[in-house]
Amino acid sequence: MNASEIAKIAQIASALEVSGYPKPGNVHRIRDYDDMEFEDFVISGIVIGDTIREACDDVDVKNPKLGKYILQAVSETDKWIKNNTNLGIVMMIIPIAVAAAISNSFDEIRDNIKVLMKNTSVDDACDLYDAINIADAGGMGDQDEYDVASDNAKKGLKENKQTMYDVLKISAPWDMLAREMTSDMPAVFEIGYPTYHELSKKKSKNETCILTFLTLLSQVPDTLISRKYGSDEALKISMMTRDLLNLKNESDFKDKLKEFDDFLFKNKYNPGTTADLTAASIFVSYLKDNFMI
Repeated sequence: MNASEIAKIAQIASALEVSGYPKPGNVHRIRDYDDMEFEDFVISGIVIGDTIREACDDVDVKNPKLGKYILQAVSETDKWIKNNTNLGIVMMIIPIAVAAAISNSFDEIRDNIKVLMKNTSVDDACDLYDAINIADAGGMGDQDEYDVASDNAKKGLKENKQTMYDVLKISAPWDMLAREMTSDMPAVFEIGYPTYHELSKKKSKNETCILTFLTLLSQVPDTLISRKYGSDEALKISMMTRDLLNLKNESDFKDKLKEFDDFLFKNKYNPGTTADLTAASIFVSYLKDNFMI
């Protein structure tokens, strides 16, 4: 698939994800937060297009420079939006996009993600740390080892020859996105994308987005919630989501969905990682459609 097409699909996926209404606990078309609003995410989804296109053009499989392009996308976003709207999304989408660019069929993408991630470099790790700091997003490497906030973090990465794959592997036990990126993305390819792809045949784009988000959250406790409130709280929210999903065919489901959105917003439970997984799942579904054309 050509680079321009992949970039357009990435922009579409970003726009569809944030437009999902009401996507519980997150910014959506009628819900802003104090430090970010719906339009910030729309802008963010648009401005990553050029970087995705560049990343997918003439890929060097042995040195795909994934960290460089993650940093480039976050830096470009920072020119337009002064908060972290899409670090997680670009971290997920860029490896998938580059894998799609070197794949002859949709079924090759997951294996190619593994190849690309294993071929990341120390420079990629340093670029990722810079991207995290620009986005002011803690949690990826804020443990004792290679603390992303430390002034000596990149020096330690270089001295110990730690690649982007290596540092994400360290973070994987407590960070869902790191776990996805170092284990061929099971939540996206086995839960999110199949759900979105199947529902899109019979539901509206909005319903499909919401139900995919809920399905992911019901099965995968959200990293952002667990980081703020602990794993027990994250699991509780997942169980509540599962109960809500069981009502999806009931006449009052939309009312229950809005109530859940209000509950999460009021209590500051923000399933931001689930939103990232949802965007990546939409991206993969559209890639599937375009590989079939």
